[in-house]
Amino acid sequence: MDRRTFVKSTAALSGLAAYGNFSQVLAQGTGPIKIGLLTPLTGVVASGGKEIAEGFNLYWDQVGKKIAGREVQIFIEDDGSNPDIALQKARKLTEQTKVDFLIGDLLANTGLAVAEYAKTNGIPYFIPVIAADDLTQRKRIPNVIRVAGYTASQMPRPLADYAFKKKGYRKIITISQDYTFGHEQCGGFSQVFTELGGSIAAQHWHPLNTQDFSPYLAQIQSDKPDAVFAMETGADATRLIQQWSNFGLKGKIPLLGAQNATDQSVIRTLGAEAEGIISSAHFAEGNDTAATKKFVADYEAAYKHLPSLYGFSHYSAAIWLGEAITAVRGNVEDRPKFLEAVRNTVLNNSPLGRPVRLDTYGNPIYDVFIRNVVKRPDGRYWNVPIETYPAVSQFWTYKPEDYMKQPPYSRTFQGIKKS
Repeated sequence: MDRRTFVKSTAALSGLAAYGNFSQVLAQGTGPIKIGLLTPLTGVVASGGKEIAEGFNLYWDQVGKKIAGREVQIFIEDDGSNPDIALQKARKLTEQTKVDFLIGDLLANTGLAVAEYAKTNGIPYFIPVIAADDLTQRKRIPNVIRVAGYTASQMPRPLADYAFKKKGYRKIITISQDYTFGHEQCGGFSQVFTELGGSIAAQHWHPLNTQDFSPYLAQIQSDKPDAVFAMETGADATRLIQQWSNFGLKGKIPLLGAQNATDQSVIRTLGAEAEGIISSAHFAEGNDTAATKKFVADYEAAYKHLPSLYGFSHYSAAIWLGEAITAVRGNVEDRPKFLEAVRNTVLNNSPLGRPVRLDTYGNPIYDVFIRNVVKRPDGRYWNVPIETYPAVSQFWTYKPEDYMKQPPYSRTFQGIKKS
């Protein structure tokens, strides 16, 4: 489906009763544009949730909380890292606060809950971090758009290619939080790695907020893989990296991280135990590109710490939405036109310093960096690019129509090719 067809089908859907208010809110308002920001300020990923709010607010502060001649008001609600709470807060923002659109959430299960609500209500919902693959693949929702976001399986694929081709690893074990985001990141890595000829010797799944990783680490030590791919977020990432070092595995078995495992929100709480972990992502706060350096300096001036992926993503999303709002001259009340403007925006002034556009399925295409955690002269740690994979889409090298015939990644389907 090309972009024109996708937009036309979106407009057609706007008239369906199933989309509720989607086509009913058309007349332009004269009051403030109200934005509902959902973010986990409590729970296992609260550190990242705080930075969602920081990044999003930074852009609107920079433009004086005005766009296209209208004031901007931001209403923040804590989703509690819980899908039931996220759904409750989405309803509150939409039905009581009367926001014009929703943005945010961090955990896949919270984002999926809000996406289902947006599907029936019709309110635009933007997901810079919610990475559930199917939201821009098999189960696309016209009014749910991944501005400045990514699919979960998108970023680990270049790392799998790098691990096999550049590092020569042939036997890898994965360890991951046991929920959708973890299943999909591990699936993206495992499918590419095994298709290249490598093997996934074992996969360890653990619940969110695991305190003790020693049973998993003992098994990994016994199995002696060439490397381990770790998909961890928030406090779990901190604990795994600390315990990896304390267990004596650092320097003996290479640790590869999903982008969130070495996110700035994690490694700023760590020391030397984080150094040398290789990961992959479209953003690296240690990149020497002028646009990235300016964003990092602005962010640090505002919040006294280096930006995380969560802050970067929501800052970039705010720019994206600001450009779309300007394109419709502030008329966010005309939801079909506003959503069309969002889809047609090509982000030329993001902190990445290179244009970003959506594919025909509504997911951004990025250059993806292989990153190394290194120590700065001031003693802090950050991610520095060591190699670049250009123009990585959510479908990697697969044809979209062929790729989507396979099941979504899960604990039971990881796309692993048997040798």
